[in-house]
Amino acid sequence: MLVILIASVIMASANAAEPDPQATYRDRIIAPQALAPLPPDDEEPEDTDGLPRSIRLELNAAQTERGDDTFGEQGISGGAFWETPTWGSFSLDATLFHSNRERFEDDGGWGGAATLWQRNLFVDGGWRLDNGLGVINTPSLDLQRNQYRFFLPTVPFAGVSTQWTQDEHGTVVYGAAGRAGLYNGTRVVGFDLADGYVASFGSQWRWAPGWTGAASYLRTQGRITPDDRGEAVFVDDQTQAVHLATQWEGQRDAVQLNVLGSDTEHGAAQGVWIDASARRGRYRHNYGAFSLDPELAWGALPINNDVRGGYYRIAYQFARWSWNAGIDDIRSISGDGFDGQYGTGFLRYQASSTFGYGGSLSVRHTSENTYAMQLFADKSTHWGQTRVQFDRADGGNQGGDSWLASIDQAFPMREGTRLSASLAYGELSYSGESPTATTTTAFYGGRDLTDTISIDGTARWTYGNGPSALRGLDLNLGVNWRIRPRWSLAAAFYQSQGSQRSPFILDPLVTDTPFISLPRDRSVFLTLRYERQAGRSLAVLGGAPGTAVGGIVGSVFLDENNDGVRAASEQPAANITIILDGRYSVRTDSNGQYEFPRVAVGSHRITVLPDNLPLPWFVEESAAQQTIEIRVRQTTRLDVAAGRQR
Repeated sequence: MLVILIASVIMASANAAEPDPQATYRDRIIAPQALAPLPPDDEEPEDTDGLPRSIRLELNAAQTERGDDTFGEQGISGGAFWETPTWGSFSLDATLFHSNRERFEDDGGWGGAATLWQRNLFVDGGWRLDNGLGVINTPSLDLQRNQYRFFLPTVPFAGVSTQWTQDEHGTVVYGAAGRAGLYNGTRVVGFDLADGYVASFGSQWRWAPGWTGAASYLRTQGRITPDDRGEAVFVDDQTQAVHLATQWEGQRDAVQLNVLGSDTEHGAAQGVWIDASARRGRYRHNYGAFSLDPELAWGALPINNDVRGGYYRIAYQFARWSWNAGIDDIRSISGDGFDGQYGTGFLRYQASSTFGYGGSLSVRHTSENTYAMQLFADKSTHWGQTRVQFDRADGGNQGGDSWLASIDQAFPMREGTRLSASLAYGELSYSGESPTATTTTAFYGGRDLTDTISIDGTARWTYGNGPSALRGLDLNLGVNWRIRPRWSLAAAFYQSQGSQRSPFILDPLVTDTPFISLPRDRSVFLTLRYERQAGRSLAVLGGAPGTAVGGIVGSVFLDENNDGVRAASEQPAANITIILDGRYSVRTDSNGQYEFPRVAVGSHRITVLPDNLPLPWFVEESAAQQTIEIRVRQTTRLDVAAGRQR
């Protein structure tokens, strides 16, 4: 009877599903104007009159303990954005704070910074202007930024900057001038003016089909160096430098020639390097030669110098295989630096859609050989993504033997929750000392507790036994509470102790940073924020002003294992500027997090400015410029991984 009943139900459903041949077809698509409107995002009515504009005000308070020094910081900060129909868009960021820290006693304890930008101002001839006033960084051209082997940093200063861009002909002209200085403030970003000045100007242009040229001049008074506590300080020095570059780029090949000359109080120096690339099927080749005199400089920050040699890289990626290898031959011009060869190799095989494994090897050949190797395996399961990794290094007479076994787990969580954990144990040896047994446990995660409260943070516990033992708990926790639609409260707690240089990182062209034992650093930071947005964008060809919104959140982090996934053991990148559509900008917080809470539905361009990344970290060009799609009432997450050359 049960079988007959089920069969009857199926037949009745099938008959009911058959269309009546006599029935007239009716279009059942609902017209857009007949759709019920979406419920409002906020409790308060939205002001859509006029062009886009916004304002942000913050009250900040921080209490910090650093070693035996205890001090507080209180301040106010704010920002504004407004778009005009004919004068481009304007944005303002400003801070003013007071600190009772000893280093501020001479100037009354006050500090601050302010930056005003005017972007996308179009004038006759197809020119587009970007003008800056206040605390900014010197501009840089594409040929200066897109360097394969060497990096020319930008210089912070307080002054004015203008950049003129003509996209049709590929022409860029810029100029900047002001007072030199460096960023200060423990939890509230400020700026210390120095006695010297900064001046810079340059241009880039397409001078023939496939050819681009660039010329830049930079003059600075003062140089940034670390003090005995590892903090940046300005010292008296004077530098002027000229960078010339020309690039030819075809469909599969490219070559760029760079010439740099500098004159400092230590004397004149010259540098020349050439970088070339070629794509042949599934292979990519990079090769070049370089000669950089001792004391070569570019502005206030140190750059590679006292090296001469060449390099070759080859990379392959197809289907399940990806590998790369390289060799450098380097000689010290003065005889006081690195002499020898440096080789690297990396291999990964994706055995299945859920399992991959590989390894890397770095060898440095000098009067004594050193090496660092890594083996890893990645597995995706219903528990998430797991990486098991083993590192080993032999630093010769200066470094000793070190090894470290670790496991990283990124858990699959539902939307609004993030969690990853790391566990590592090994024996680390620094400066030829006996090994130090070290255990490290780390967690990174976040959760939207309610629609208005979220928490993010990292926690790292380290316990060591040995001559370089580091013991302690590092915490970086942040809580955000949206009190009202336009009011929010953010609280952060930060604690850190100690600093170590990884024995598994070998690179002859990076300044060898010694082990620095830092005092305990603990701080509590509170921010009360008010934000208001109004206006609506002008219609564009092919579309009308959108009324639906979504959001963008994400983070920037230092991708130690180069897998593109933020592990709990990997450090955040703080104070990195993220720009939305070339107009709206925010900075990452101490957890590397950033947010654009209300973004119009559709495609948007995200730009990452890596100026404040610690060397030798960089952001790949494909990651620094990304296009993402925003959907209505959905928050899109975009994490950006900073890497370094293998």
